[in-house]
Amino acid sequence: MPDYDVAIIGAGPGGYVAAIRAAQLGLKTAVVERDELGGICLNWGCIPSKALLRNAEVIRLLHRGEEFGFSFDNLEIDFGKAVDRSRKVVSTLTRGVASLLKKNKVEHIKGEARFRDIRTLEISPDGQAITASNIIIAAGARQRSIPGLEVDGQRVVTSREALELRQVPRRIVIVGGGATGAEFAYLYNSYGSEVTIVEMLPHLLPNEDEDISRLLERSFSRQGIKFLTGARVKAANKAADVVRLEVEQKTGSTTLEAEHVLVAVGVQPNTDGLGLEKIGVALERGNVKVDESMATNVPGVYAIGDVTGILLLAHVAQAQGVLAVERIAGLDSPALNYELMPKATYCHPQVTSFGLTEKQAVERGHQVKVGKFPFQANGKAQAIAEVEGMVKVVAGKEHGELLGVHMIGPDVTEMLGEMSLARLLGGTTREVGWLVHSHPTLSEALKEAALNADGQAIHI
Repeated sequence: MPDYDVAIIGAGPGGYVAAIRAAQLGLKTAVVERDELGGICLNWGCIPSKALLRNAEVIRLLHRGEEFGFSFDNLEIDFGKAVDRSRKVVSTLTRGVASLLKKNKVEHIKGEARFRDIRTLEISPDGQAITASNIIIAAGARQRSIPGLEVDGQRVVTSREALELRQVPRRIVIVGGGATGAEFAYLYNSYGSEVTIVEMLPHLLPNEDEDISRLLERSFSRQGIKFLTGARVKAANKAADVVRLEVEQKTGSTTLEAEHVLVAVGVQPNTDGLGLEKIGVALERGNVKVDESMATNVPGVYAIGDVTGILLLAHVAQAQGVLAVERIAGLDSPALNYELMPKATYCHPQVTSFGLTEKQAVERGHQVKVGKFPFQANGKAQAIAEVEGMVKVVAGKEHGELLGVHMIGPDVTEMLGEMSLARLLGGTTREVGWLVHSHPTLSEALKEAALNADGQAIHI
């Protein structure tokens, strides 16, 4: 008889959530983690970066003191203390995860797991072996390097090393204009660094709606953040105290110099060293291939999170983990719709979205109507002096079904849930427009954008 009903390789956001849900369902569960509980997201990604970004928001507000009627002399900004605060936040949450696993009677095994066979995991370094009826691979992913711009952890760094820097670089080049690149650009710019982003595609945040990306680019330009789009690093030369990059665009080449280069061009799955080839798990472009239940081609073996390459977001990994264990337990839980998963970028202004962009909807043959509402016309935004951005709703022309919602502006990452719920329940622009919001609130912009799609907006 196996030792466990479910064993999970990795205790990141997907792995530990899967473990807790499995235990709730009465399954005897173990989770194997070689590093810290919470994985990259909690320890070296989502959480510490958001803590630092909160510091950046405070600094930005202090620099607007005259606008709000206060002034001071000799402002001192200590980035090292900001880093210390971020590590304290991480420590609190990792202890919380440990407590949750213990409360739910999940066994936490410290070590590195490798398949001995389809039901057995060997745990190094002590050679312990455990057996399980079902095994979930939640091994995550690691930062990808660029050929010719190899990460050395000193001058050329990933987000992990960047989160340990205690001095803000005077000049930094960020290669990659996605969410990670945009967030670090805002962070370092707030602390006075000269920041340049190099993005291969035509816009920053290239997976967002083009209207949203353009508004972010305008805001970054006003903030003094430089960026080169449609650009790629052609060559790199590292010296003792500087890195020189030759960046190529259609218009020609540019040389950039910086103390540090942050590489933020994506990740690669941690599939090596797991013994997957021994049990015949199928890979696709290096990622573990799974079906809608998160099951691999090997019976009883599942995979969730970044190791699948489906959608590399912590909340997606969590949803996949819950789905996998509920299917293991025999529940008829609905499959995940990845197009409707929320996305969020925590720079300033914040960016968030779900569903199809306007361009995608048209390309797929939808007849669409679009509603937009600028925060400049929102009373709460004016009151708090945060008027950049807008809400954009993409809907079906005939019935008004929500195809996509895209936002840029103050605290929009906290606002998307209302629209996601409306979409989940089959809501339309008409029904979103019926909802009465408290006044004044930023969320009134959601109602107005929906009304605008039907030509009924009140405040524009």
